[in-house]
Amino acid sequence: MFHGGEERAKPGLFGIEAGGDACGASAREAGAETWARVRRRLRAELGEELFTSWFARLELDHVADGAARLTVPTRFLKSWIEAHYLDRVLAIYRDEEPGVERLTLGVRGTGVRDGARRVEPASAAAIETARRPALVAPAAQAPAPSPAVPESDIAGAPLDPRLTFDSFIVGRSNALAHAAGDRVARNDGPALYNPLYVHAGVGLGKTHLLHAIGQAARAQGKRVIYLTADRFMYGFVAALKAQTSLAFKERLRGIDLLIIDDVQFIQGRTIQQEFGHTLNALIDSGRQVVIAADRPPADLESLDERARSRLAGGLVVEVGALDDGLRQAILTTRVAAVRAQHPSFAVDAEVIAYVARQVTTNGRDLEGAVNRLLAHATLTGAPITLETAETAIRDLVRNREPKRVKIEDIQKLVATRYNVSRSDILSERRTAAVVRPRQIAMYLSKTLTLRSLPEIGRRFGGRDHTTVLHAVRKIEKAIGEDGTLNEEVELLKRMLQE
Repeated sequence: MFHGGEERAKPGLFGIEAGGDACGASAREAGAETWARVRRRLRAELGEELFTSWFARLELDHVADGAARLTVPTRFLKSWIEAHYLDRVLAIYRDEEPGVERLTLGVRGTGVRDGARRVEPASAAAIETARRPALVAPAAQAPAPSPAVPESDIAGAPLDPRLTFDSFIVGRSNALAHAAGDRVARNDGPALYNPLYVHAGVGLGKTHLLHAIGQAARAQGKRVIYLTADRFMYGFVAALKAQTSLAFKERLRGIDLLIIDDVQFIQGRTIQQEFGHTLNALIDSGRQVVIAADRPPADLESLDERARSRLAGGLVVEVGALDDGLRQAILTTRVAAVRAQHPSFAVDAEVIAYVARQVTTNGRDLEGAVNRLLAHATLTGAPITLETAETAIRDLVRNREPKRVKIEDIQKLVATRYNVSRSDILSERRTAAVVRPRQIAMYLSKTLTLRSLPEIGRRFGGRDHTTVLHAVRKIEKAIGEDGTLNEEVELLKRMLQE
């Protein structure tokens, strides 16, 4: 990280003449220790993921004449740090080493002046705000009031007018989330299920539901802000730089409904703290909050524990995997929408059922399948048949093929899920607590691996292939009749294929 002096006399690291004397070595060591403390504070304030993404490659080149020169490997990284965090780094650096009054940031491999921007210290109040961004700066006799927060930073992301409750297809896996969202959006009394927390995998409709909630609430005359996690972080950082963080917070806390999508991406200790403060302020004042993520609150390991607890204290709803009926309904609706623009586009029920059976991952892949069918129909002029459908969606089917799954992995996962041991599954025990997990493991082994029935039987304690076949057929029948079991088995499949 640090560059020693060369043989010819010139300013070396920290502005000391290169020559290896004890004074120079001492200064270099002191500078290294200071920079190490600065990095530790950055890591603590921003969080591990944000620090690793943006600051892990930030290095100290030298300190001279009250200025510290920092370097990064790329111009993109330099521009991002300059735009978002350089004032904050200076504030922390001055805390650790008061003799440093300026920072310059350059790209490694360029000259000391090339590509470097010098940062002069702002006012003492500005430095204090940058150093403690979660706190409100103390009142000062400033000559002019703080500028207003740019509307673009806090107005929220736009709502897609196509994503409404009317266009949301309801099925068994999303009925509860849809009902809760509809109640929240149309509620005229105190906040319900606060916060409403929706979690689902990619492409299962949680973002559609958030947009529908936001638009229905606005139609009721409510003040709504919809934010993605990255927009929340950007707006807060921009407000810090403009010294308008108080106005930013007050605007967020002065609305009727706050919707935040993909909350799992909120990073950085200070931003997470502000998210927690905003969450508490809104809920405590009876304002509605709706949150979406790709996992339950307890699994948001990078999020502050208090924020996780507050999220878990509301109504937590999972949007499950799309069942066959819901996939067919989505395809039918999408085909009808396309046909309104392309009257000659016709897909019969047999083809829709085939596509629904083949494309099972998520709603986005289903939309992609319709687009491929449309392309084949319009480019070739041929009607859509099962053969043309098979050709059109071949890449989607290939993409969903499971990775190579081992029978041992299946046995371990099923044993853990049903609180039995792997040895129980392989044993001759016939209790209900063991038989059902064993049959599910056999079914998954037949579904997710290329092993033959006799081979699967041998891997399950030397059983006959007819035993395996009986287990597979029994589970196939059970998941067709029991929606809860079907969801459990689909979850196990996803966990094994990730």
